[in-house]
Amino acid sequence: MNEADRRIERRWEQVHTWGPYGLLGISVVLAAVSTGQLDGPAEWEMDAGLVAAALALQLWWNGTRTRRPARGRTPSRAGTGYYVVRWAIAFTLTWSSGFFAFFAATGYMDADELIPGRWRRLGLFASAITVAGAQGGGLPPKTVTQWMAFGGLLVANSGLQTVVAHLTEQEERRSRERVETISELERTNAALQQALDENAALHTQLLVQAREAGVADERRRLAAEIHDTIAQGLTGIIAQLQVVANAPDLAVSRVHLERASALARHSLGEARRSVHNLAPVALADDGLPEALKKTVAEWGERTGIRAEFTVTGTGEQLHDEVSATLLRIAQEALSNAARHAAAARVGVTLSFMGDEVTLDVRDDGRGFDPLAVPARTGTGGFGLDGMRARAERIAGSLAVESEPGHGTALSARVPLVRHDR
Repeated sequence: MNEADRRIERRWEQVHTWGPYGLLGISVVLAAVSTGQLDGPAEWEMDAGLVAAALALQLWWNGTRTRRPARGRTPSRAGTGYYVVRWAIAFTLTWSSGFFAFFAATGYMDADELIPGRWRRLGLFASAITVAGAQGGGLPPKTVTQWMAFGGLLVANSGLQTVVAHLTEQEERRSRERVETISELERTNAALQQALDENAALHTQLLVQAREAGVADERRRLAAEIHDTIAQGLTGIIAQLQVVANAPDLAVSRVHLERASALARHSLGEARRSVHNLAPVALADDGLPEALKKTVAEWGERTGIRAEFTVTGTGEQLHDEVSATLLRIAQEALSNAARHAAAARVGVTLSFMGDEVTLDVRDDGRGFDPLAVPARTGTGGFGLDGMRARAERIAGSLAVESEPGHGTALSARVPLVRHDR
């Protein structure tokens, strides 16, 4: 309830508390001034006693409301009893003086708050009888004309109060519905906010897990790199040195020493490349498009293969994990192309497509049979399975199209998750 509603509620509370006193006072003053309508001192003493009873009844009821504020405006047996006794006093006073109809009109003010359910209309009808009798010249009517006037006034008062009561009930029902709707919206908003908080926490957890899984992948990849390059290079060097040890002349020894030296330089280069790829340093100062552009250009210069990089769509600042994943996939795809494809041309395309990002790597090399890949990964290389695992860890996917003699097309598709600002 806002401040305006609370002010209106306080004003209504004041009306219900002090209104009966005011109407009783007006009735007493008017009745006393109109002494011609009183038959004598004895009847006036009776009226004074009823006024005192009405005053005491009102004091008692206001005290009850003060002691039970939570139920003071709720229909109850005590409220119904108070209403009936007050109506009886008002009816009796109106019988002797029509001016007490002002006090009898209090029955119109609070019937909806004192009398429950269908009995509320009966209470309003009883108050209408008292008010109509006073308006028609007093009770009981003495002539046919007075009876007709009383009947017309009763119908008018009852009809008016019925309409007012109906409108009041509708407004109360709408108020309750609004309160229920607001409460439901608050519950829904709270549930939605809780779901958003849970989703944010889950997203953070998934990124942490993806980062941890990426660390494990890097360890496996480094192990495969060492096995496929450095370890094999060292094995070759040892073999060449063994030949030198048993060479018959210096010329043969020099040839094998040169081979061992070349293998050592190549292994050193592979070791440096593996260390460089341990963390995506290319992303330290640049976004993913710039990092991919540099990576493709450096790879082309190193391998002598024509390499092109293209960006399509409106670029976005991606989350670090998404950028690192796509960069790693691109590096591995280029590494595989250099080692296995024997390609003359390689194209890399980064596409921003609304709510997802796609990385495509194509070459015109010798191609391969994708169904035969498991049989060819027994050497421990990172391979397609590792790239696919990278993409799937951030809710993405990896597709490969290739056939012998017709090149290879690799496409990684991942959700577009923007960088946390």
